[in-house]
Amino acid sequence: MGLKKTHLLAILAIFLLMRLLSLGLYPLMDTTEARYGEMARLMVETGNWLTPQFDYNVPFWGKPPLFTWMSALGLKLFGQSEFAIRFPHWLAGLVTIGMAMMFASYHKISPLLTGIVLATCGMFFISSGAVMTDMALTLSITITILSFYLCWNGKKAWGYAGFVGLGIGLLAKGPVAIVLAAIAFYPFLAVQHGPFKAFVVFWKRFPVITGTLLMLGISLPWYLMAEKATPGFLDYFIIGEHWKRFTLPGWEGDLYGSAHDRPRGMIWLFGLFSALPWSLILPMLLWKKWKSSTEKTISLPPLAYMLLFWLISPMVLFTFAGNILPTYVLPGLPALGLICAGLLTQKDEKWFVIFCKVMPAVMLIGLVVVMFTAATTNSDKILFETADKSVPAFYIRKRPFSGQFYSSGKAIVLKNSEQLNELDSPYYLLGKKKDLDKFFEKNKVDCRIVAESPKRQRYLCE
Repeated sequence: MGLKKTHLLAILAIFLLMRLLSLGLYPLMDTTEARYGEMARLMVETGNWLTPQFDYNVPFWGKPPLFTWMSALGLKLFGQSEFAIRFPHWLAGLVTIGMAMMFASYHKISPLLTGIVLATCGMFFISSGAVMTDMALTLSITITILSFYLCWNGKKAWGYAGFVGLGIGLLAKGPVAIVLAAIAFYPFLAVQHGPFKAFVVFWKRFPVITGTLLMLGISLPWYLMAEKATPGFLDYFIIGEHWKRFTLPGWEGDLYGSAHDRPRGMIWLFGLFSALPWSLILPMLLWKKWKSSTEKTISLPPLAYMLLFWLISPMVLFTFAGNILPTYVLPGLPALGLICAGLLTQKDEKWFVIFCKVMPAVMLIGLVVVMFTAATTNSDKILFETADKSVPAFYIRKRPFSGQFYSSGKAIVLKNSEQLNELDSPYYLLGKKKDLDKFFEKNKVDCRIVAESPKRQRYLCE
């Protein structure tokens, strides 16, 4: 492609800065962002950096701690704000893009095109700055797959980096990191060497023993300390989260919410939407490549096989799982960036320039829609912006995680009206309008509304 490197670099910088500057412009949203943000706030407040907490003195066994450590570190560095909590996840996305670009430079693929494709994938753009576990997992899988390929190609020292990636993955989301890497890399080895010899090649070319020890050295100490601190963690996390969650539709053993019961195979549809617009562009690039080729037979180089298996690995893993989310496809998107960048040619320059002019506007519109619709609808931040934090606050029925975060953990669920009789000072009541109306019908209290969000209201009672 004839575009100057300075132009491509500027285009990539625009997309990255757009996401960076948006991090502090909208509140943490229920339920995922606000829940994980509150866990990070609790980690900083309590000083317990070993066990993430769902609430005060309630351990969170659903995920390893890396995502909480990331956001908690942001809070320590920048103070309590949405930017502080989200910035480490944006940074993980930036490093993921950097890894893909570095790998591209080794294989005669444009690094800047790789970065632009990846940065403009819908789900990657959203997740690089969202408080979730998935970007840390994506970074770990990217490190692992790219390093293993370089090791297979003769650069053995990279094998250790691959096992470091697996160690990070175990702290990011658990054993699923190893499974994803295996689904991506074993088929590649099997195609190159045969299904059985693939194991022999892996044993001979990779630092299996020392690499495994390195991986365990990074991750195992935390698992052992977590089990010692809160017995029962390993059983719930390994069996519950890694088996029952994906094999039992509507799994009721989830301690921290409800399971998502999706139709089998839905992950492929999630993959299509999450990779937009490049999931639509890729077939056209492949068609043009095939049409311009003099040989119409399918003969792919090793790199193409590796990228293909990496791209589809999340969809393969979760094809028969019902409890899935769209973000589960994220670890395969760096492969899409490399594939599309490798297929782009000089002939694509005209439409690519138009694409680069249109996409910032599209993404900006998307961010504005989120800021003024979903973010305000799914967050209680507005209820606490003018609240006096020294005044007790009680939620009627359910307390959302955003209410827990923006009250700095002080807002609690009202168990019964007798709690209010014991107070000799003003207090706040919060909840949905219908729940508050029912409460006021049964209890004669002098309250006036002082704040309102699309979903809930805050009353001051004296």
